[in-house]
Amino acid sequence: MTNAAWIKELPVAHRGYHDLNKAVWENTLSAFSRAVEAGFAIECDLHYASDAVPVIFHDEDLERLCNLKGDVRERTSQELGLISVGGTKDKVPTLKQLLALVQGKVPLVLELKGREADDEGFAEAVLDVLEGYEGKVALMSFDHWLLKDLKELNAPYPIGLTANGNTPEEYAAHEKAMEIGLDFISYYYADLPNPFITGQRDKGIPVITWTVRDEQARKQTFENADQMTFEGFDPRTAV
Repeated sequence: MTNAAWIKELPVAHRGYHDLNKAVWENTLSAFSRAVEAGFAIECDLHYASDAVPVIFHDEDLERLCNLKGDVRERTSQELGLISVGGTKDKVPTLKQLLALVQGKVPLVLELKGREADDEGFAEAVLDVLEGYEGKVALMSFDHWLLKDLKELNAPYPIGLTANGNTPEEYAAHEKAMEIGLDFISYYYADLPNPFITGQRDKGIPVITWTVRDEQARKQTFENADQMTFEGFDPRTAV
């Protein structure tokens, strides 16, 4: 296992420090620049473009963020790099561009957005881009096959389970995922407290939550977890 204690230290800006897509849009270099300036850790989403390049984008299709039809994975990273996000000057960035911007100034929490039976080479491509980067990085996913791929590739970064749920069946699935030696968990705040998370914290596993947007969610987070992934407010002040 890899020490993930640092993930507890700073609030994590969900898809960067955007303004709820008013002027600064999610998962853009502008949102990441604001997070660096504010001193927040950055969470963002990775998809696997058709030219095997990890790009930063949340949705599977382009419509909500780019007002275009089509699957993000059917475009090359170069094509995506020409597409405006939200009609702004920002384009869909690559992971490489994020690393060049941040330069280790704040931690990065990267979520791999997988597709079962269509992710061959994805984990390896992410690790290839990260090689030589001097800064704190953690990798996470909802998708157990990607977590296994990262472990099998001996990823030198903390690897975490992104999860939600409050049923015994869901807890059992999460416990099974943790058996491969995961280092932290990112859990949906509204499903806390629960016995799965309590048990993992008792074992010393750091837990962050998603996505905190108000004071009640922040309170629930810090009663039951170690740090929050937030959006829509400045965590240095009251919500």
